[in-house]
Amino acid sequence: MLTTQTKRDSTAKVRRSSRSVVAPKRLNFSPDATDNTATKKKKTKTENEKPEREMIKDEDAEDVVDQPAGGHGGLSEYELERLENIRKNQAFLSSINLLQAREDLQQTTRPKPSQRGLRSQVAIKEILPPRKSLRLQNKPSDQFTLPDEPKNVSHHDLTSVFKKPAGPLLMNPINQDENFKLPRQLLELFSEDIKERKRNVDLKEYIASLKNMKISEDCVAKVVKDRIFSVAFHPCSSSLLMAAGDKWGKVGLWNLGAEWGDDGVLLFEPHSRPVSCLAFSRFQPTQLLSVSYDGSLRCMDVEKAVFDDVYDVDDGLKTFDFMSDDCSTLVVGNWFGDVAIVDRRTPGNSHESLHSLNTTAVRCVSVHPLQMQYFAAAESRTVSIYDNRYLKKTTSKAVCHLHGHALSISSAYFSPSTGNRVLTSCLDNHIRIYDTSSLTSEPPLLKSISHDMQTGRWLSNLSAVWDPKQSDCFVVGSMRRPRRVEVFHESGQLLHSFLDENLSTVLSVTAFHPTRNALLGGNSSGRMHVIYS
Repeated sequence: MLTTQTKRDSTAKVRRSSRSVVAPKRLNFSPDATDNTATKKKKTKTENEKPEREMIKDEDAEDVVDQPAGGHGGLSEYELERLENIRKNQAFLSSINLLQAREDLQQTTRPKPSQRGLRSQVAIKEILPPRKSLRLQNKPSDQFTLPDEPKNVSHHDLTSVFKKPAGPLLMNPINQDENFKLPRQLLELFSEDIKERKRNVDLKEYIASLKNMKISEDCVAKVVKDRIFSVAFHPCSSSLLMAAGDKWGKVGLWNLGAEWGDDGVLLFEPHSRPVSCLAFSRFQPTQLLSVSYDGSLRCMDVEKAVFDDVYDVDDGLKTFDFMSDDCSTLVVGNWFGDVAIVDRRTPGNSHESLHSLNTTAVRCVSVHPLQMQYFAAAESRTVSIYDNRYLKKTTSKAVCHLHGHALSISSAYFSPSTGNRVLTSCLDNHIRIYDTSSLTSEPPLLKSISHDMQTGRWLSNLSAVWDPKQSDCFVVGSMRRPRRVEVFHESGQLLHSFLDENLSTVLSVTAFHPTRNALLGGNSSGRMHVIYS
């Protein structure tokens, strides 16, 4: 019996030894380790509650604990080699300052868009009852028949629904209350006497003036709600007064530093579709003319506080320019390849004459500054110069053609002082300057500048425009990063690039001030940027 009992005890001991596994030395190398089972259970529970990332951190921390003086704390050769590799990697990253660069990158964030200008309106979301199908309501399905498709519905019928009514419209800002009255200071700015400035200064002096022009956070404001299609500077010199037209027929006025409206911004809605061209009258500075895709050309008169109806067709107006010194006669181009001669002194809102240029579209017109009977028209892939005295209803013959464009032409402008140059912007990624000092059959090409013009469908096309104070220099937006605005000489020399943390978007539409050292640009979110000295 004793022998049998002894065998049973030995067997039990063997079973116990097989179930109890020796703990890894890695977990017991710390001198603070204890054999308290309750403590171990509690610690195990706490470790299990930690996230996986924190547990990995703790393991790495345990690996670098100071080892006992007599050895390596029970770590295997593989673990020692791993720690050595970690130490070498950390030393290498520190030597190339990669860790510091990572911290700097985490601290730097993209600047938020300017909150000046129009205030964002929070739309009230309508809470609708939950929808239930007829099956869930235990109702039989109704037999519905689709209505017949409408026939003979043209594009003109659709646009007439959204078009503003003909006749004058009151200047009631849509971003203000109904009882809001136009500030008196606004009328004073519009009525200010225009001071002529010295033109065509020395090129070094001009570059120095460009370098003195700066932009700050206060020079960025949301002027219209949607993508900007056109901008214009008012010629007054005491203050910077600007206008912008957006994608859905709105025209915004912004006086930099003013307190009326939303940070000096007043928003109007004279049109219903993109406002593609804006211009202040040189003869009557209280008037701003605007043309829209909806087929209307209106004149904002601050003295009358109305938008007068100047010219009205079904749809498709694209561009215009003044053909007289008193700004009473206009040449207007449309998307169907026609130009209309409009006299504002004639009662009504019709044209004096309409002429076909034998092209699919007229994207831009520009009148010669000295010989105003000539105007340049940006057609599909050719710029043609016409004499309005010899225009016909059909098959009008051009005086000369500017060839060399491979794709569609965005714009074409005569140089402001002499008209000896024509500046064109084309989607073939080139800006071209032609010599038009003598209007021969084919004026020579002086310079072709490579410039990325691929803006995509969500941005307005880039267009190079002259500086009215310097007839041999022009400005254009850029698709390069970091974002910038570039000023070139007609020889192709890049004179200056405006770079700043406040210029974080593509400024597709740009314009120089006619008398001051100031430049403005508009982007696709309705914000205007002003750079001035």
